[in-house]
Amino acid sequence: MFIETETTPNPASLKFLPGRTVMPTGTREFASPEAAEASPLAQAIFDTGEAVNVFFGSDFVTVTAAPGADWSALKPEVTAILLDHFVSEAPLFAGGSAEGIHVPADNEAPVVEDRQEDAEIIANINELLETRVRPAVAGDGGDIAYRGFQDGVVYLALQGACSGCPSSTATLKQGIESLLKHYVPEVVEVRAA
Repeated sequence: MFIETETTPNPASLKFLPGRTVMPTGTREFASPEAAEASPLAQAIFDTGEAVNVFFGSDFVTVTAAPGADWSALKPEVTAILLDHFVSEAPLFAGGSAEGIHVPADNEAPVVEDRQEDAEIIANINELLETRVRPAVAGDGGDIAYRGFQDGVVYLALQGACSGCPSSTATLKQGIESLLKHYVPEVVEVRAA
């Protein structure tokens, strides 16, 4: 087995591609060692003492290193952990596999409650996020989650390499906001949740 790596726009994050499915459905972010207790793989990465975020995508794992961490030392360590995990076919989550289950993220709650009269607008926003935005963000080692729509404002949460990335504000404002405003005229602004 060979694990490829890719850089991300976030210099603190590295994307690891094991050449197989990581999450059969959805994504999951672990922002602390305590949150990683749900996954032996995420916990092993946090046990290096150099990781501050682990993100599971469909076919990748993104690891964000602590400030001052040395990727030249951390990269082979994370690669070895991933190799051991995937070669042994260990479960991704404690107590079984993620197949067919949804593991809720800690910050999955909406920022604002959606109103029924906005249902069509929200459906259009979510379709654009699924078809145009999420694939591009996943290519950079992260994900984006819808957190609400109110009074023309769309609330989104960036995850994985995109969370805390120096270019995340530009991604939200210049990229995603422009796209949503173009296709959904009711959108006037996009804000980080």
